[in-house]
Amino acid sequence: MIDIKLIRENPELVKENIRKKFQNHKLELVDKVIELDKKSRETLLKGDTLRASRNSLSEQIGKLMKNNQKEEAEKVKLEVKKINDELVEIEQKEEEYKQEINNIMMKIPNIMHESVPIGKDDSENVEVERFGEPVVPPYEIPYHTDIMESFSGIDLDSAREVAGNGFYYLTGNIARLHSALLSYARDFMINKGFTYCIPPFMIRSDVVTGVMSFEEMDAMMYKIEGEDLYLIGTSEHSMIGRFKGKILDAEKLPYTLTSYSPCFRKEKGAHGIEERGVYRIHQFEKQEMIVICEPEDSYMWYDKMWSYTVELFRSLKIPVRTLECCSGDLADLKSKSVDVEAWSPRQKKYFEVGSCSNLTDAQSRRLGIKIKAKGEKQTHLAHTLNNTVIAPPRMLIAFLENNYNEDGSVNIPEVLRPYMGGLEKLQK
Repeated sequence: MIDIKLIRENPELVKENIRKKFQNHKLELVDKVIELDKKSRETLLKGDTLRASRNSLSEQIGKLMKNNQKEEAEKVKLEVKKINDELVEIEQKEEEYKQEINNIMMKIPNIMHESVPIGKDDSENVEVERFGEPVVPPYEIPYHTDIMESFSGIDLDSAREVAGNGFYYLTGNIARLHSALLSYARDFMINKGFTYCIPPFMIRSDVVTGVMSFEEMDAMMYKIEGEDLYLIGTSEHSMIGRFKGKILDAEKLPYTLTSYSPCFRKEKGAHGIEERGVYRIHQFEKQEMIVICEPEDSYMWYDKMWSYTVELFRSLKIPVRTLECCSGDLADLKSKSVDVEAWSPRQKKYFEVGSCSNLTDAQSRRLGIKIKAKGEKQTHLAHTLNNTVIAPPRMLIAFLENNYNEDGSVNIPEVLRPYMGGLEKLQK
């Protein structure tokens, strides 16, 4: 959510930002907010004037009663009652305007960073840089579930009977590899100075609306029936929610956190759910990184965060590239975002394995996350960032394909061997 002052002072900038995101249907929201804001401020002024009059008249009543002028005091009391009756209506309007403005403001996208490329959808995202040489071996790389099945490591049929499409059982060394990757990612981030966290896996609706847009919420979140609780789609949701309504000590910033959680997603939309694969699923596990910092430091952290993911993937012998998200592919709360994509030697192309985003003060404004420097009276909004460290099983797909040998074995890179009991290879 952006600052309403920006809409008051520079509505055309806000409209141009909407046009660049190809959301012209939202242009009218800017004019509507301006109109409602004007009415709201007029109502607030009228209310303040009435309250001042009431306070003045209340003082008069005290003086009149003190001077035994009861008849005059009763007349003034009637005036106060009239003001109180009028204030009931005024205060109701104040609340209605406030709520209506807030609802509209939640739909107006965050201001994008000036460097974001302009494009309608993800087909117009821009490749930034490649890391590692993408190799296509002279032998065939099987489909990822076929590799897993060759190690008796996955059971999709039973999962489909138990929970439906989009779920899976991992077993044996494939399950162990899955856990090893998460443990390695955890320790990798701890060694970068991040604090390890395990957050709640459910959050309330006021946190949901604080961390994401309504469109994302509808497409992603599972609601717990009969309760004000949602299953998280990523640990970022509950990690950012932890700071809701708090005033942070500037001297303790930045908060650099890495969190583990299961993630639950409807995956509503055109993509659908694969029956054989585990690329797009309803349940998975993830290691995330979160940073809460001063506004002037957020883009420095943005570059650090995605570079950590690149470094981790390269340590596991997986070539990757970074892809700048264009304006039309940028979620409404994000100011700038980059996808990290891993090389698939089977498909001979890259595929998304993570995303790094700077949300500037959009989440902080919704959740009331503020910073106060020592000796200063005023507070200011924090900036929030998030990035995927790894998200198996997508990461598992990239790992298996890039470490697969012609004889059907899978190499275990040296950095991962301590988490696999010293194994150097997975053998059939």
